This record gives sequence, structure tokens and C-alpha cells, in this order.
Amino acid sequence: MHITFKLYASLGEFLPADRRRGNELPLEVPEGATIAQVTAPFALPDKLVHLVLINGHYIPPEERATRPLVEGDVLAIWPPIAGG
Repeated sequence: MHITFKLYASLGEFLPADRRRGNELPLEVPEGATIAQVTAPFALPDKLVHLVLINGHYIPPEERATRPLVEGDVLAIWPPIAGG
């Protein structure tokens, strides 16, 4: 199945070089793949995976290992961001 994987801010560095500018990567993943299974090959540091959204809806940390994705989902991840 096809999904769109987006990494924002400093996490964009974990995307292939030719995809960093747009911060997104189309992916083909197995049916029922979880968020954790999709992110594993990218070796994202756990401390940098802060805000996780599927199609704009927040996914809490306790659901990320078991929440399955479906065809056409957009998985977006942001690191913690400080500001003032």
C-alpha cells in the first residue's frame, strides 16, 4: 500500500538527500504496517519523535507501536521545538 511519509525540522535530515527539500517521501509499505514499522528503517532517535500525526490527527506515544496505517495515509512527524 502507498503512504506519504513527512519529516519536519531537524528530522528532515533522516530522509534521502533528494527528498529533504520537500520534507516528504512516498512509500510503499505492507498492508497493516504500524507507525513503528514505517519509521524503524529511518533510525529516528526516540527523543526526537515528538509530534506524530496521521492525516492531521495526533497519535499518542502509546499507540504508535500498534496503530496500523491504511492506503493513502499521510504520516507526519515533528521533533520537539522550543521557542518563545
